[in-house]
Amino acid sequence: MRRRVLRRVVALPAVAVLAVPLVAGCSGGSDVKVSVKGAFGRLPEVSFPKGGPDGSLAVKTLKEGKGTAARKGDLVMADYVGYRWNKSGKKLLASSYAEGRPGFFSTWQLVPGLVKALEGARPGSRVVARIPPKDGFGAAGDARHQVGSGDTLVYVLDVLGVYSGKAGPHGVKQAPLDDPSLPRVSDAPAGQAPVVTVPKVAAPKRLQVRTLVRGDGPVLRKGQLLATQYAGYFWRDGRVFNSSWSAGHPFGVVVGTGQVMKGWDQALLGQRVGSRLLLVVPPSLGYGSKGLAQYGIRGSDTLVFVVDLLGAH
Repeated sequence: MRRRVLRRVVALPAVAVLAVPLVAGCSGGSDVKVSVKGAFGRLPEVSFPKGGPDGSLAVKTLKEGKGTAARKGDLVMADYVGYRWNKSGKKLLASSYAEGRPGFFSTWQLVPGLVKALEGARPGSRVVARIPPKDGFGAAGDARHQVGSGDTLVYVLDVLGVYSGKAGPHGVKQAPLDDPSLPRVSDAPAGQAPVVTVPKVAAPKRLQVRTLVRGDGPVLRKGQLLATQYAGYFWRDGRVFNSSWSAGHPFGVVVGTGQVMKGWDQALLGQRVGSRLLLVVPPSLGYGSKGLAQYGIRGSDTLVFVVDLLGAH
């Protein structure tokens, strides 16, 4: 159930791994009734009692974190394990620990129980949630993801990062670009896309990367999960064709593995978290000769992006 807003550009999956099927906190007053052992950031040992779950929602914070508390509409990065649980027993459905990469949870389109589980969670928190069908997939279940009509979902989540729609770059702002052959970028208020002015000259033939804010975080590595804000513009007329700022929230992408366009992979790897970058991507490193008609992108279009690297996990 990965929804790619721009296939192979920013490869904007709605949520990650088994967080994705949960598109459809503290919370219910009953006990979660499962036992969770182990340290934050390590695969938890989850034990279930005999018998099946009751029909209530329950969320418990096992470890308190620090920093910004998640709200509905935020992008949350977390390691997790997810189970289904019914009167016949339990079954592991997904584990980021087994996959070696955390998941991203797009709280604007998760099942209600997961939204409640994540609301208020801060980076460094470990949260366990028991989500009954009425707060999950409902009476129909979701056969594609092995969730039956009567299945309760159990999640243990280690929250790594929380990113709101107003998140932006953090680091040292660089001197304005003094190159008439490249677009000019003007700042905008938090939560709004930068203003980009494209020069009325021929587009460059090669990938162009310029640092507008030099981030103060670690270097972005191949295979990491990146939280990003971005906007894409046509070189030919400067119009915006897609923007996370317009959507109202950041997105999560995996970099360096071919899940985004070649121009992004080449430009982003090795950059520091916190940076704001200007990219000019020729067709050969974007959508190629076919373009992408859904967004009005022609095979000959050079694309301009402003990209904020908010966090990497």
